[in-house]
Amino acid sequence: MASADRIAYFNGRFVPEREVLVPFRDRGFKYGDAVFDTTRTFGHRIFKLAEHVDRLYRSLRYLRIDPDMAPARMMEITEEVLRRNLPLLEPDDDYWVTQRVSRGLDDAHKDTWNQHGPTVIVECVPLPLAERASLYRDGIRVITPSVRRTPPQSLSPRVKTHNYLNMVAANLEVRSQDPDAWAILLDTAGNLAEGLGSNVFLVSGGVLLTPREQTVLSGISRETVIDLAREAGITVVEQDLDLYDAYNADEAFLTSTSLCICPIATVNGARIGTAVPGPLTRQLSEAYCRFVDFDFVGQYLKRLG
Repeated sequence: MASADRIAYFNGRFVPEREVLVPFRDRGFKYGDAVFDTTRTFGHRIFKLAEHVDRLYRSLRYLRIDPDMAPARMMEITEEVLRRNLPLLEPDDDYWVTQRVSRGLDDAHKDTWNQHGPTVIVECVPLPLAERASLYRDGIRVITPSVRRTPPQSLSPRVKTHNYLNMVAANLEVRSQDPDAWAILLDTAGNLAEGLGSNVFLVSGGVLLTPREQTVLSGISRETVIDLAREAGITVVEQDLDLYDAYNADEAFLTSTSLCICPIATVNGARIGTAVPGPLTRQLSEAYCRFVDFDFVGQYLKRLG
C-alpha cells in the first residue's frame, strides 16, 4: 500500500498524506510543543477511542493548548480518517491511528503561512506486524540505558508530547549495544520507569507488579491489563521496582498500543523466568484477546512464515 494513497485530516480538510505540509516554523517542529495520542485497530475496529481522546485532551490541558475542537468532534474525525483508509488495508493487517495537535505558529509567522490557531492532524499507518512478530516467539530483550527518564519534577511523564528526545537518546544507546533490544529507562532513583510507548510489568509469587502511575505515562494498554488482572482475581501492586526486582521476577512483559502484551525474555542479559511467555503472561494475553475479540498474538505469529 502506497502511503501517498492514504488520507489524513489536516486543519479542517481530509487530504492525501502528501498534502499535509506543516510550516517549518510550527512550534511542534521547532520545540516539540505538541501532543499526540495513538490507538490501534483490531480486525479493523478501533480500540478505546474515547479513552485515548480523553488522554489527548488531558495532555492538551497540561500544555495549555486549545485545539479549538471538542473531544466528540475529534472522535468523529478519527473515525472518518479510519473509514476512508480501510479500503487500503489488507484483510489481516491493522492500523495505528493517531491524533496530533501542536500550538501552531507564533504570531509573527501566522500571516506568512496564512495559518492561525493550532495545527491538528489525524492520520493512520499500518502496524509493523512482520517486523515485531519474532517478539512473541522469542520474547523481548530489554536493556536499561544510562539515560534516565525525565523526572516528574521537571516534566510530568503523564503528558504525551512530541518531545521524545529523552526516549530517543535512550533507544540510541541501547540499539548501539543490541539492534533488536528495547530500552526501558530507570528513573533518577534507579527504579524501573518505562520505554518509548511501553510500560513494564513484573510477576513475582503470582502478584502483578508495575511502576507507580505518578512516575510513568499510564498507557491505555497498561490500564486494560490491570483491569483484566483484577477481574481474574490477580493481585496488582503499583510500586517502585528496581533491577533487583526485575532479575528476581518469575515473569516480565511489556504493554503497548501495538503489542498489547508481549513477554520479556531478558533484562540486561539476565534470563527472566523459565518460559516465554510465562503462565500469567499467557493468561493475561488470552484474556486481552477475548476482551478485544481478536487474536493479536496469532496476528503477529503468522508473519513468521
